Amino acid sequence: RRTIHGYRPTRTSLSRIYSINKGKQMKLKVCGLTEEGNIQEVLDQSPDFIGFIFYEKSPRKVNELRAPFVRSLKGAVKVGVFVNATNEEIQSSVDFFGLDMVQLHGRESLEQVRELKSKGVSIIKVFRVMDELPSELEDYAPYCDLFLFDTYTPKFGGSGKQFDWSILKHVDHPFLLSGGIGTDDLTKIKSMNLRNLVGLDVNSKVELSPGIKDIEKVKSLKQQL
Repeated sequence: RRTIHGYRPTRTSLSRIYSINKGKQMKLKVCGLTEEGNIQEVLDQSPDFIGFIFYEKSPRKVNELRAPFVRSLKGAVKVGVFVNATNEEIQSSVDFFGLDMVQLHGRESLEQVRELKSKGVSIIKVFRVMDELPSELEDYAPYCDLFLFDTYTPKFGGSGKQFDWSILKHVDHPFLLSGGIGTDDLTKIKSMNLRNLVGLDVNSKVELSPGIKDIEKVKSLKQQL
């Protein structure tokens, strides 16, 4: 894999994704981080994934000046979130920020995902849903390390809204669940016995303001998992 700015992406930190067995603790992804001190506090709570948004229209978009800081972070899988970006733009950010995975949150085609995977990039593909699963899941599965299911909104995430989680019982690929998840939802989610659920992706429901996480809420979620 390519080495830029002295950083070489490694699959070591990704091993936790592939060692998940039934009955083990669900993983936690905290997304939309923007402030260095807050990020360090989040990492103190031992999340499994941390997410940085590279979508221009997001109020949680990462500042490129933070790249050396992001590259230096240890202890969690670093995920870059992209919406309808080109593969060249994605690869540039992976290299510059030292990302471990990319999360494709837009209308990325199967061809684009296949090409990105062929370059050794680890991929989370997002599907925005309401009351039924997309028909193309089986096509994307061979090229995605994880799926992520989020509530459909015109603004590509961060809405705090939920969808009908029961439809995920039929998903045959490891996935993360997102969309308005807070500390009050853990009992319900666990009771649903979603067999391929790897973990939860949280954002707006654990914030003090866009991009700044409420550490007590993050801590509570992690403890409940």
